[in-house]
Amino acid sequence: MKRLHLFLIKSFISSFIVTFFIAIFLLLMQFMWKYIDDLIGKGLEFTQIAELIFYASARFVPVALPIAMLLSSVMVMGKLGENYELAALKASGISLVRILFPLTIFVIIISYSSFLFSNYVMPIANLKNGSMIYDIQKKKPALNIKEGVFYKDIEGFSIKVSKRDADGKTLKNIIIYDHTANNGNDKVIIAESGLMQLTQDEQFLELVLFNGHSYIDIAKNNRKAKKPYRTTHFTEDLIRFNLSSFSTMNNSENLYKGHYAMLSNSQLAIAIDSLNLKFKDRKETFTTNIIDKYNSKSKMVKIGHIDDLSLVKKKKQFDIAINKLRTLKSIVKSNYNDLEYRKIIITKHEIEWHRKISLAVACILLFLVGSSMGAIIRKGGFGFPVLISVFFFIVYHVLSMIGEKSAKDLSLQAYEGIWLANLVFLPIALLLIYKAKNDSQLFDFSFILKRNLPKIKK
Repeated sequence: MKRLHLFLIKSFISSFIVTFFIAIFLLLMQFMWKYIDDLIGKGLEFTQIAELIFYASARFVPVALPIAMLLSSVMVMGKLGENYELAALKASGISLVRILFPLTIFVIIISYSSFLFSNYVMPIANLKNGSMIYDIQKKKPALNIKEGVFYKDIEGFSIKVSKRDADGKTLKNIIIYDHTANNGNDKVIIAESGLMQLTQDEQFLELVLFNGHSYIDIAKNNRKAKKPYRTTHFTEDLIRFNLSSFSTMNNSENLYKGHYAMLSNSQLAIAIDSLNLKFKDRKETFTTNIIDKYNSKSKMVKIGHIDDLSLVKKKKQFDIAINKLRTLKSIVKSNYNDLEYRKIIITKHEIEWHRKISLAVACILLFLVGSSMGAIIRKGGFGFPVLISVFFFIVYHVLSMIGEKSAKDLSLQAYEGIWLANLVFLPIALLLIYKAKNDSQLFDFSFILKRNLPKIKK
């Protein structure tokens, strides 16, 4: 039995590793496709891109593990069934449950490791990845002055050149608009040619201009001036641009440290308790203030004999009451929206708490579904098993998305929404295991055929 267990575990591990990295790659491609516009033209170094990919890949580990479990289990058990090895094992008196026992232990270990990873490693990966994406989105594009197009990424300047030589440094027919004074186009520099170069520390761009003029509009600053602008001719001039906004990305991790995706389950539990207390206090304070301020019994208006004077007074009282009701309605609506927002924030924290456990349990459930399906279909490789695995995972993913969206909309409790897919797949897994154990067909319509067959008369 030990040799059999080792054989099954080795077969499963090899398939599991391959499918796991395939799943990571596909999820990573989806991530890169989503943020491709933010990455292009930012002058990122290879180390920065590699770091971003590393942290993004770490984020997808808990999601890729259930996919790998499902696909590898279908492939391994399908291959055993296709080669009649599964039938030989059953014929020798070894049940399907006994065959799956060592793989189940291995899957439970992987499932627990998935929870530990989600609880301790993934918050750090989310923090690093989120802060890097934020910094990249805020980072200005790399310095790239094109011919015939105004370049405006240097703060306070607009630069246009008619021609740029192949060396990338020599420029022809240069126009520079200086907006640093915040007075519009009050300063313009025109030059026949120029030489562009970076300083050694790459913090400044030096532009040496040859044979040009500068025009400064002084009429806006001095209305008594005889001439509306001042012209200066130069044979050589040096302009230095500060490129601090093009430097290394800032560290924005402090912006995301309190986010629910960056917290472990123990931290989430503390945050949920704190948010619930604040929600309760906010609700009680609002209720108390409304009762004290708009208590109808303490501010009842006694209606006496109605005459012309009392009608005027009564109309004023009605107007005051209507205005107070409108104010009350506005206050109630504002506070209701505030309480609803607080509920949504609490729900998101609870969703993240349950998600870590739910994805770990999903590894076990999808393994049971995949292994039983592999034993039933008896096909190995990347053909039919991949199709079956994709179908089941799409169903699981759609149920997860529906449950999570319903929880965020407050239509369901957080635990109901997150555990919806697992609750649906639990009876499916038990049914498939029963079918595979008894060598039953997945869909048995024989009783219908027997009912419709004509009876033969003796």
